[in-house]
Amino acid sequence: MYSLQKERVSRRRHHWGRLGDLPDLYLPAMPLLKEPVDLVVEGYSADTEIEHSGAYQEEVRETLGLKDGAPILLVSHHLSHLYSAFPPSPFERAAGMVIGTQGSRVRDFTERVELPPGTDGDLLEVGSFYHCTREGIECLAKQLWDGDWDRPAGLGCFSAQLTRMLWPESEGDEGKVMGLAPFGDPDALGLPDLDVRGHEVHIPDAWTEVFGRRDAFRYEPGGGAFRRAANLAAAGQRAFERALARLAAWLHDRTGLDALVFAGGTALNCSANGMLLRESPFREVFIPPSPHDGGTAVGCALYGLIACLGVDSRFRWTDDFLGPEPDESAIEAAVRSLPDGLYAERPDDLVGELTALLESGRVVGLHQGRSESGPRAHGNRAILADPRDGDLQDYINFEVKGREWFRPLAPLVLADHAERIFEVDGPTPLPQYAAVVRPEFRDLLPGITHVDGTARPQTADPVATPFLHALLTRWHERTGVPVLINTSLHGPGEPLTETPEHSIETLRTTGMHALAMPPYLIRKRDEPALPGA
Repeated sequence: MYSLQKERVSRRRHHWGRLGDLPDLYLPAMPLLKEPVDLVVEGYSADTEIEHSGAYQEEVRETLGLKDGAPILLVSHHLSHLYSAFPPSPFERAAGMVIGTQGSRVRDFTERVELPPGTDGDLLEVGSFYHCTREGIECLAKQLWDGDWDRPAGLGCFSAQLTRMLWPESEGDEGKVMGLAPFGDPDALGLPDLDVRGHEVHIPDAWTEVFGRRDAFRYEPGGGAFRRAANLAAAGQRAFERALARLAAWLHDRTGLDALVFAGGTALNCSANGMLLRESPFREVFIPPSPHDGGTAVGCALYGLIACLGVDSRFRWTDDFLGPEPDESAIEAAVRSLPDGLYAERPDDLVGELTALLESGRVVGLHQGRSESGPRAHGNRAILADPRDGDLQDYINFEVKGREWFRPLAPLVLADHAERIFEVDGPTPLPQYAAVVRPEFRDLLPGITHVDGTARPQTADPVATPFLHALLTRWHERTGVPVLINTSLHGPGEPLTETPEHSIETLRTTGMHALAMPPYLIRKRDEPALPGA
């Protein structure tokens, strides 16, 4: 399986697809697309995409080597999300929940669902609920919305509106809300819970009135404006989690199943995901690494294999390394043509050299293997640092990533030590859930412990992540701590790096001290001052 988001190539976060992307961006980056193609499955949600579907299909036929008679099919939005979550999950049967801001219109659905007679074909899906087995998928219910932002409906719309109140000019920053929320008081504004009726979430007037007060809660880094923003984030996060819990309880009652798969943009809320894991009636919860719209390409591919071609797909989410195969010649070429101010070494013991750099307080990037398909670092495009140093959180947020001071950094932990340090029941190779840091480790690990005592851990093992496991093992032997800071490799306002050149440019233009690109170690001739120096 391969997956590549446009933003990784164009270097613009949340860069929506356009005509011309396939020949101009994807084909050069993914040579496999030049192979003969049996089937193309496309997923759309926006009206502009649907209206130009004929032009998109013409571009596909002109660009790809389709076999004779190879069809081009459309799949509706929430169904593509579901196929990215259930078939590659570890479950044989599960309840399915897809919640986003907006999906396909009723007239464009490609799945069977019972709707009241006369349902308006222009309504949009904002929540979908399923009973899933390996033999088939049944849609149990959908929440629909008319698309009028003066009357938002659904948990995805609520999350989007909440984010816009705090960061009006931003797009796709819902993740900031859960990081800001623990700094606020959820009761300070007197805002109510959301109105949950079965599988539907409705937004009370008190919240819509708040959403109409533009700039009243705009985020500022300090003072009274910060407190107002944090209080709104806290109230919104609590309302979000309580509504999500009630939806999960309704779905559990409908299905009676022990396992849940959850996708859609709202499934990026790792604090709420942790709540589902701890408190919902489901005994097991699975969330794919790319639950947002960027993961629907995987869902389209699996829908094509399973539902259209009848293939018994064996693909399972065991890691998130779905980017193009690494080109060793590209790494060699990038190292040979380093910008001024950088130089490369080829250490005999790269793991040992990295361990020493990290122990000295340096911030080190890691570029290896296939890139992550989702928005979070799983260790192939990562920034690593010492979690014992609380100054490093500010340093990475300000000097490397150019973002807000409150943003937490995630931990990477040896799988054998995860349950000792975090309140988890086993390995977490896909870091989709916030977990409690055990109290006795919080002062030791200030670089990864958020203000509410949680973190989003990823476990490393010698099979799935051998280089990370070797590095963490050496680090543990040297320091007694089996944890490192692990955050996504990119500069201010950028998506994860994709190519060697992207990662080298991030080193050159930010406060990172070094970049490991096995077997090379790239460093700066004029190194930035160490954090706290």
